[in-house]
Amino acid sequence: MTDVSRILKEARDQGRTTALEYAELILDKFMELHGDRHFGDDGAVIGGVGYLAGQPVTVIGIQKGKNLQDNLLRNFGQPHPEGYRKALRLMKQAEKFNRPIITFINTAGAYPGIGAEERGQGQAIAQNLFEMSDLKVPIIAIIIGEGGSGGALALALADQVWMLENAIYSVLSPEGFASILWKDGSRATQAAELMKMTSKELKELTVIDRIIPERGYFSSEIIQAIKDQLIEELAKLSQLSISELIEQRYQRFRKF
Repeated sequence: MTDVSRILKEARDQGRTTALEYAELILDKFMELHGDRHFGDDGAVIGGVGYLAGQPVTVIGIQKGKNLQDNLLRNFGQPHPEGYRKALRLMKQAEKFNRPIITFINTAGAYPGIGAEERGQGQAIAQNLFEMSDLKVPIIAIIIGEGGSGGALALALADQVWMLENAIYSVLSPEGFASILWKDGSRATQAAELMKMTSKELKELTVIDRIIPERGYFSSEIIQAIKDQLIEELAKLSQLSISELIEQRYQRFRKF
């Protein structure tokens, strides 16, 4: 097994710590909030408010399940439009109350079903990107498993983008890449080798800002490392004026 195929397997492992678990482990008094106030509550997107070292923060994440029943509830971590609209509602609420935003991302991509398209999937993702670019509070995004396509990017237009060591982040799935390039989805491993989707490769390309080392799932060391780094980085970002914060975010993505 090549290193890339190993990372791909680990990124998709059902045993990985989920967004909701990170929120509950890193924050004190985390309270989950629900619904987009338009259509419904999407189980694939979680979000709420808690305290990080005494500071109120908003956390939003894409949630996968750990068994079949939970995955059916979470739609296998593939958000519908109402999930992205829930995320945006919570981001605008965070801006109103001057709370930093932390996102945890683990998705193969947005749900491509007919109903999702009928309810404006593309528009919902685009609206998130548009609004996040101008949010007046610090945003840190962390890829904790898969970061697939626009479905991941809709929560990753941030001041800082981090990845766990064995996570992946790409424009589409290796299976999709192989199907387009070679008309053969079974060549996904070969596609993954070409796509530069691992944390090390993306750090070298400056697509991400930080790699968080992994030592197994649900490691207290990983949880503490993420918590400490979030506290440190949010303190730095909070020192910037609103205009400086937005300009740096603009320049971060403009360079691509």
